[in-house]
Amino acid sequence: MRVRAQFMMVMALDKCIGCHTCSVTCKQAWTNRNGTDYVWFNNVETKPGIGYPKHYEDQERWKGGWKLDGRERLQLKAGGRVRKLLHIFANPDLPVIDDYYEPWTYDYGHLVQAPLGDAAPVLSARSRLTGKPTALEWGPNWEDNLGGATERAREDPNLASIQDRVRLDYEHVFMFYLPRICEHCLNPSCVASCPSGAMYKREEDGIVLVDQDKCRSWRFCVSGCPYKKVYFNHVTGKAEKCTFCYARVEDGEPTICSETCVGRIRYIGIVLYDLDAVTAAASALDERDLVEAHRDLFLDARDPDVVAAAQDSGVPHDWIEAAQHSPVYALARELRVALPLHPEFRNLPMVWYVPPLAPVLDSLAVAGFDAEDPADVFAAIEHLRIPIEYLANLLAAGDVAPVEESLRKQTAMRAYKRAEQLTGRGDPAVAEAAGLDAASLEHLYRLLALANYDERYVIPRSHREDVGALQTEHWSLDFPGVFETRRGQEVPLPHRKEAR
Repeated sequence: MRVRAQFMMVMALDKCIGCHTCSVTCKQAWTNRNGTDYVWFNNVETKPGIGYPKHYEDQERWKGGWKLDGRERLQLKAGGRVRKLLHIFANPDLPVIDDYYEPWTYDYGHLVQAPLGDAAPVLSARSRLTGKPTALEWGPNWEDNLGGATERAREDPNLASIQDRVRLDYEHVFMFYLPRICEHCLNPSCVASCPSGAMYKREEDGIVLVDQDKCRSWRFCVSGCPYKKVYFNHVTGKAEKCTFCYARVEDGEPTICSETCVGRIRYIGIVLYDLDAVTAAASALDERDLVEAHRDLFLDARDPDVVAAAQDSGVPHDWIEAAQHSPVYALARELRVALPLHPEFRNLPMVWYVPPLAPVLDSLAVAGFDAEDPADVFAAIEHLRIPIEYLANLLAAGDVAPVEESLRKQTAMRAYKRAEQLTGRGDPAVAEAAGLDAASLEHLYRLLALANYDERYVIPRSHREDVGALQTEHWSLDFPGVFETRRGQEVPLPHRKEAR
């Protein structure tokens, strides 16, 4: 057993208010420069909807992620080396700018320079790529709050199997927000797709990065990622992606999107996993087994055998201790309320989501149940405004069982705490029916409702003895006169012209 440590994020979708603060702060920190005008390492989508870029979830179109071949072995959906060689100068599976959106600005100077006249000057949109006037037809938030639902929501791949049950008229419409970043997968298809070896996964913490010096602009990483979270900078000619704010997490700080999240929906921690078991987990024959196979990869950091194996594999002791108090391990493995985004892509993503529960008590009342009767509390799950099959298509490869389990536990926790608040005592039968005991219910409540900063973010620092090596290997902005220490001597770093 080869134990590795991996940073992981969990987002509680019930708490997301769709304010886009995470997107804006990430944009300012990482992609506020030429060539990345259209790039959002973090974006918040309204579901149902086709997302950003358009139809990114449709792998029959984009050929991202993995599939099993005739011998039940993992194979890139876009094909192997021969197919890449044949299409190396003309990748047919690459999104174009219209699939993202053509970035624009406004002619603000016209407001100041316009001559006197009877009518007030009007701003016109101008393309950031050509500088010419442009008609606004799409954007990263075009579907915000179902803004584009009447036109395109029916094209959402997650609705494909339940079209006959879903109505998007005013009385029956549903929506929720889905924040997305790079998944920093255990089995990243972007890394496997890169011909030049520029994409790589850090061994010490699992973060997936791009070596700008090795990138040769083939862009197979863009098409290979099923979540379409790798972008091409047309100014530098390099691939770019979310870095999990590694410069922050190396110092024990959360990512900028997490730090600034208004709804406090994000949790970051360390999980331990068995590297030798990754391929087998991603190769589960039935897609519906992928969620459980993924969960089984996460090791109990309190198990003495796991601790010994982790130490033998070089995992620092303080990282093992952090894994023992990890909120993401608790939500994904112990409490089993968090689920991976599109596990059927077989990337084994490491950004998981707690599915939204919606207004449960209102759902009960509308369905004719007694919202105060604990015996009726689980009936709300079958009458949610958000179809459970939709959540299953999004978070469980179509299997409703893991979604039902998560929703039942959230419902039990709310019913128990509501009764406790109103009567002074919760009903243990409600918790037991959802597979929770008093301790685990309280733990779930602490995490989803009241978690303090240090409970949501359990991030071990990189060891000081490794910082120089980590920065020289991964930092993308090196300049003349910058030195690193090698064998006790300061050695100047080579100048890099490319900047991330």
